[in-house]
Amino acid sequence: MSTIHFKETTTSTPEQFVAALTDFGPGRSELFGNSADNYLEVHDRGERDADVTEGSRGIWERLHYDWSNPNRVVMTTTDSNIWGGHSGHTYTFTRRTDGKTDVDVVVVREGKNLKGRVLGVVVGTVGKRVLKQALDKTVKAIETRDSGGGTTQR
Repeated sequence: MSTIHFKETTTSTPEQFVAALTDFGPGRSELFGNSADNYLEVHDRGERDADVTEGSRGIWERLHYDWSNPNRVVMTTTDSNIWGGHSGHTYTFTRRTDGKTDVDVVVVREGKNLKGRVLGVVVGTVGKRVLKQALDKTVKAIETRDSGGGTTQR
């Protein structure tokens, strides 16, 4: 099992970041590179939670999203072709006095089969850099969207 931890600072508010994380409309891949539109399926959506399948490049997972805490989004893997066990993502948001937001991200990857176990090791080592770059792109895309320079907010 691999646990990867990142911290990032953004000009977006926690509300704006949560709105982006929970926007399951077309164009999601513009914000989240590992969520291709052709994999995206919303099974159920409530006011503060959702059941969504997403993925890309042959890897998919069904996630239970919970944003009942306005400063945290917990995404728990409920099914996947490679991830199982305690897999998921947690985003925690802390407002700063300078108007920015600290974003704390924890990604847990526990392979449920040979491919998943191998990818879990890769993600926990060399893949960490790739995931950090993806988070950086996501933060910039959300900031652009929030400033009116990107896609329309849904």
